[in-house]
Amino acid sequence: MFHIISDSSCDFSNEEAVHHDITVVPLYVSFDHVNYLREGIDISKEEYFKRLMSEKGVFPKTSQPSPQDYADVFMPPLRDGKDIICMTISSQLSGSYASAVLAADMVKEEFPERTIIVIDSMNVSLGHGLILRELINMRNAGLLTQEAAQMIETVRASARVYFTLETLEYLKRGGRVGPTTALVGNILGLRPVLQIEDGQVKPLDNVRGKKRVFQLIEDALVYTLKDETQNINLVVAHIQNADDAMMLKQNIEHALGVTYTQSVTEIGVTVGAHAGPGALGLAYCKTYEAIVRENA
Repeated sequence: MFHIISDSSCDFSNEEAVHHDITVVPLYVSFDHVNYLREGIDISKEEYFKRLMSEKGVFPKTSQPSPQDYADVFMPPLRDGKDIICMTISSQLSGSYASAVLAADMVKEEFPERTIIVIDSMNVSLGHGLILRELINMRNAGLLTQEAAQMIETVRASARVYFTLETLEYLKRGGRVGPTTALVGNILGLRPVLQIEDGQVKPLDNVRGKKRVFQLIEDALVYTLKDETQNINLVVAHIQNADDAMMLKQNIEHALGVTYTQSVTEIGVTVGAHAGPGALGLAYCKTYEAIVRENA
């Protein structure tokens, strides 16, 4: 049996983490670049986005957990005789993966008989969380540590993540787009559509109006997933935009002719700093059961 650890990029609530018996290591966020708060412990998602909207002249900064943060949570399951699989946000977006690898090296000498595997999700937020859920399913099904680690690589390769933003304001604050681009984009009603590719956030398209964004996503998913609807898990997430997220999920399910059990979730601090309130995201990946069937 292995214990699962993840950084807070997975966007699990504290209740979900307890329910699924995983340990979440918080990322840090700072509004003054001096005092750092632990996501989900010192500051909630609601408090974070309230400050993000109200403090117009401040751009928050996120920071990875330290190696000692990881070492501290590695020790209890190791003492209990369990292996560890730890999954982090994409190493292209944060130093969290490097911290976890250093922590594993720090504690291995004390527990030479135990296995510690650190996995780069190559994802963020809802994509990270979706892959993590498949890892939880593998553990609950009784897969051994190495079996699950190998299988999760195939799941990770199948994952796709897309985001669309309500406004370019928060990308402008973070220096991701210039003020002129943001102004013109907001005047024209352009909504950028972004994707996670090779562990990085990359632009996919700019679409005018929410309805066209929804239609673009639905058409793309029908084209891509028409023969895979029963082999994937899919999740829709949002930042203070639950109604649109539920509508998007329902439209996708209607278009694909299938109902996905994963409920709509909330995007956290890591993506939220750049995306801002109103953002919507969608992720899907193959289930590990489907991969087993394909390889049988």
